[in-house]
Amino acid sequence: MTEQIKSVKAPSVVPGFDVNKIREAFPLLKRTVRGMPLVFLDSAASSQKPRVVIDAISNYYEQHHANVHRGVYALSAEATDLFEDARNAAARFLNAGSTREIIFTRGTTEGINCISTCFERAILQPGDEVLISGMEHHSNIVPWQIACEQTGAHLRVLPVTDSGELRMDLLDGLLTERTRIVSIVHVSNTLGTINPVEEIIRRAHAKDIPVLLDGAQAAPHMIIDVQALDVDFYVCSSHKMYGPTGIGILYGKEEWLERLPPYQGGGEMIREVTFEKTEYNDLPYKFEAGTPNIADAIGLAAAIRFLESLPRDEVLKHEHELLKAATQTLTEIEGLRIIGEAADKTSVISFVIDDLHPHDIGTLLDQQGIAVRTGHHCTEPLMNRYGIPGTTRASFGMYNTLDEVEFLCQALRRAVKMLRG
Repeated sequence: MTEQIKSVKAPSVVPGFDVNKIREAFPLLKRTVRGMPLVFLDSAASSQKPRVVIDAISNYYEQHHANVHRGVYALSAEATDLFEDARNAAARFLNAGSTREIIFTRGTTEGINCISTCFERAILQPGDEVLISGMEHHSNIVPWQIACEQTGAHLRVLPVTDSGELRMDLLDGLLTERTRIVSIVHVSNTLGTINPVEEIIRRAHAKDIPVLLDGAQAAPHMIIDVQALDVDFYVCSSHKMYGPTGIGILYGKEEWLERLPPYQGGGEMIREVTFEKTEYNDLPYKFEAGTPNIADAIGLAAAIRFLESLPRDEVLKHEHELLKAATQTLTEIEGLRIIGEAADKTSVISFVIDDLHPHDIGTLLDQQGIAVRTGHHCTEPLMNRYGIPGTTRASFGMYNTLDEVEFLCQALRRAVKMLRG
């Protein structure tokens, strides 16, 4: 267990893309773990942060901090400008039609809870149906279960194939006159599957059914255009796309956001309050009660600008080449089986090795400086579908290298050898 990765620096797998220059932008990648160079392969859980994001947050607190929107003094005006610039950046990143369609949340989870709660209050009736899929994160299951329990609606599930793809042949039969919304993950956090969301949206809209997409895993690894998708709601998290934790984006078509009631009550989301009645604020503030997460919105804007400064097509090609290399090399390990072999995937690999427990594998990899995720990845129903307790998951970001892929495979062989005695 003493062999170390020789270097985390390596030529890019995509001509013209300098992965070494990218790595220099991320301070944490320079540290060691247990005396070995860090190999961070858990970006699907939370990506690392470039220096520009860290500096943007520090600069706000050092130079501009004040509450936004209501102050008439200079600091408040500066903070408000920075905060609303972040909204402009988010609208640009998703290609929203207007900043009125961009709601800041605490992340993907709160975005889904916002819409499920609003549907519970204003849309769902006894006997109605909500359609999700068999590969959803708990964040796209539990909120809809709660909404159904509160209203007497029913949760329906689009099944998953052995290879980790949706049973699209069953979709039309599950879209009924009682379906009130389809809420589907864009990219599976466990399988890496890229779902055919354009087709799902087209079929749902043919029956006047709105669609919400969980874009937590898609936003860091794909170019998202909500107008081209014609999606009704899109949610994503800053911390998975190289930004800070505690902030996310909820996109909603303006007509839907105008129709739905507020998610929470309090300051900012009001126009006028009396003891008899409250008049709600205009979009997007109608859905942003209380003092917002100003600093992390500014950090998110910095992350978006960082992404926009890169050749996105080359970044995505680089990540795909890492996925291809890892898939080929990992499958050479005796007893290893990849869970999720869809034809269209992002840079996530979940696997099991014979009867070895994923936690044991993850622990031995950690001793070699490698950070991977183990467990059910908040997709317990999906684990039950495959009859396994969990997987080991390696997920790649723009800063990972072919050397790290090779070192992962070497370390896995050593771990398997030790566990098998």
